[in-house]
Amino acid sequence: MNPMKLLQLKSHWDKFNQNHPRFTPFIKAVSVNGMQEGTVIEVSVTTPDGRNFTTNLKVCEDDLKMVEAIKEMN
Repeated sequence: MNPMKLLQLKSHWDKFNQNHPRFTPFIKAVSVNGMQEGTVIEVSVTTPDGRNFTTNLKVCEDDLKMVEAIKEMN
């Protein structure tokens, strides 16, 4: 991986967290308290003109392994 791209990503992530301070704590709380195999995650996006896009996924064992790998990166 390009180190400069990682620095840019870090900068974007920091700005995202400034703009949306409740998102990261929410994700952490879910991963600690609610994330288990069979959990359904639903995402809904509403555009400024009112269009709505919604999808969901059911968490599987591989997803949990990925979450643990991400946690270990910190």
